[in-house]
Amino acid sequence: MMAVAATALPSVAADALRVNQVGYLPDDIKTAVYIGDTDPAGMTFELASPDAGIVMVDSVVVAPAWEPLKHAARIYFSSVQTPGQYVLTAKLDGKVAQVTPLYIGADAYSRLNLNELPLVYLRQQRCGFNPAHNEKCHEHDGILVLAGDLDGTHVDVTGGWHDASDYLQYLTTSANTVYQMLFAYRENPGIWADEYDAAGLPGANGVADILDEARWGLEWMMKMNPSDTLFLNQIADDRDHRYGGIPSGDNVDYGWGAGGARPVYPCLGHPAGLSKYKNESWGLASSVGKFASSFGLGSEIFAGIDPEFASELARRSSVAYEVGKANPGACQTTSTVSPYYYEEDNWADDMELAAMARYRATGDAAYLLDAVNYGRLEPVTPWMGADSAHHYQWYPFINLGHLELARAGGDAGKEFVRNMRSGLRRVADKAQDNAFMCGLPFIWCSNNLAVALVTQAMLYREATGDETYRELETAARDWLFGLNPWGQTMIIMPADCGVPSPLDPHSAMTDLTVGGRPGRDNLVGGLVDGPIYASKFNSLWGVHLRNEDRFAPYQNSRVVYHDDYSDYSTNEPTMDGTASLTFMLGRLCRPTE
Repeated sequence: MMAVAATALPSVAADALRVNQVGYLPDDIKTAVYIGDTDPAGMTFELASPDAGIVMVDSVVVAPAWEPLKHAARIYFSSVQTPGQYVLTAKLDGKVAQVTPLYIGADAYSRLNLNELPLVYLRQQRCGFNPAHNEKCHEHDGILVLAGDLDGTHVDVTGGWHDASDYLQYLTTSANTVYQMLFAYRENPGIWADEYDAAGLPGANGVADILDEARWGLEWMMKMNPSDTLFLNQIADDRDHRYGGIPSGDNVDYGWGAGGARPVYPCLGHPAGLSKYKNESWGLASSVGKFASSFGLGSEIFAGIDPEFASELARRSSVAYEVGKANPGACQTTSTVSPYYYEEDNWADDMELAAMARYRATGDAAYLLDAVNYGRLEPVTPWMGADSAHHYQWYPFINLGHLELARAGGDAGKEFVRNMRSGLRRVADKAQDNAFMCGLPFIWCSNNLAVALVTQAMLYREATGDETYRELETAARDWLFGLNPWGQTMIIMPADCGVPSPLDPHSAMTDLTVGGRPGRDNLVGGLVDGPIYASKFNSLWGVHLRNEDRFAPYQNSRVVYHDDYSDYSTNEPTMDGTASLTFMLGRLCRPTE
């Protein structure tokens, strides 16, 4: 039975009960949150179901209010473990004031096949041949720029994925997308469907669809590494934003004719750009390290599927690692007509993960020592506990190298378990500030941080058996599935599943019929950016609302989220954020023992 949308009865217009709209696992720390102008001290809360009857909740804890509302409370019902559909009711003076349905069951996530949803979005993001549209795009990519003696040279870099709702392509986010899917497969084997072929078209091919998708990215990454001395970082730039249709019709002219070749930027270890806007690059390791780690894990996963492919990936991983080691520092993306680019300025995490990929492949202790030394340069991913950051300043948002070192055991393993715990503790301290226990900085793509937090908390708990951060983990997960001030699941869900999710995402697909179906259907599985500081929203170029804000009562002076096409800062799905869901959803959809 599907969950249905929450209903707020009009005791006070803005009073609301917020729950995980998808559901709760039987052994979860189960919470709901009340927010409103009515004091919860005078309310009673109860659960009811046809099977369990009326059940009182375990406890109600007053929590910091979500301004502009006056009151908030966390409602605990962890003791309720009988599977089924429930209704959570808030009563005031014996009368029903608020009511919302919720679901409890071991199949809360698997009944909706949530682990496969991100792949729907990623197939729609494919560049070159797009199976969702059944059309080709960007077949002339591309022409090298800022490449010294190679300037103006054509290089075949067709393939990969469009980064978000524009058609730029970045090595940074694409490599992370590849790694996240390979990691999800390695950690959750045996649960992935085979319903599509390598081209992304319906039809099994004997390979799990998540590996077909990862290979699509790996093959593009190989094109972005056309020689052992040339690593490419980006295709196109923000001139792309002049066009707003489907990718096959892209008619932007970068200087080689409308709809022609697009510029391809190499990895450069110094500030660069074609206009007055220059990035602040100062090394290669952040990008080249991502080549090394994704190629390395790819060689491990594909060794038993395509040994020749795996062998070439292993060779390239080794070469890329040495290039990264020789060129420490961060390699950023490039903009031309606006000041917005990915401002990554950390790199040791990328080299740590790359070193562990080499160690797993070779068993050479020198790589393990390298990984430890890189890891000590950044013991905690810097956004954890921070109040703010630049756009993609610390990327990826989770350091999976720490997990690999923790699993290696010995003194180093203990050290990096402590580092994982330190990051969680910093977020937990901030999480005390609001009723939702959300300890994230509300920077651009804050939902990506939530996924990273859930992932790190899951992996730490499984590695140690320590349950200290279990509530932090479930709060961040529940936040993504509607237990947030807006009552909105942040993953674009199928329209007929009954789970409230973005209806008006920022994408060219939203208002179009593509492949004979409403464009939004092609966006299913996409993770939208998520809430952002109101000050940031108000400062961005061109961001506005095209419709009345249906969440107006829950926007505060500090943080906003809008389900609106014109808000590219909070409601745009992204490729890498979506791919990062695959591990978490894979864990949540595993069969129970």
